[in-house]
Amino acid sequence: MNIAALLLRLAVGGTMIAHGWHHAFGGGKLPGTARWFESIGIRPGRVHALAATVTELGAGGLLVLGLLTPLAAAGVVGTMVVALVANHARNGFFIFRPGEGYEYVLMITLAACAIGALGGGGWSLDDAAGFSVPGGAGLAIAALAGAGGAVLILVTSWRPGPAASPASASVPADGQSVKKVI
Repeated sequence: MNIAALLLRLAVGGTMIAHGWHHAFGGGKLPGTARWFESIGIRPGRVHALAATVTELGAGGLLVLGLLTPLAAAGVVGTMVVALVANHARNGFFIFRPGEGYEYVLMITLAACAIGALGGGGWSLDDAAGFSVPGGAGLAIAALAGAGGAVLILVTSWRPGPAASPASASVPADGQSVKKVI
């Protein structure tokens, strides 16, 4: 059980750190991420790009350490559910289809829920501190807090417009190219 929790935490946490790092420092950096968020209807793009980046880096780091594991898992669930709804769901399941489907974000979401249910495991800072919320309670925190946060973001800040063509979504008004970052 400890090795399963550790492997899941490292895989999902490391992936989220890489994802957040890319938002901040890869491709178009934070301004490019903000433009991409705006292009898929998440406004204001700069605020949400920064919030998503901080959440991904923070939740990823907490998962790697096994610290506040159900809450860290909730951060992953929240960011991935927003990505799933705002960008990926309309493109079908498979990620290799045009527009990138939702298989990746769905798997990350479900893995984060599993981490919430498992807890940090014996090889975690949660265990060293005597903090444990495994099973149904950990799953509920990860799934409900994460989905609740995602719903809040989507209801208050997502205003999808008409579908932009790939060419118009990838070249903003300032002429700099923007890569998909969600």
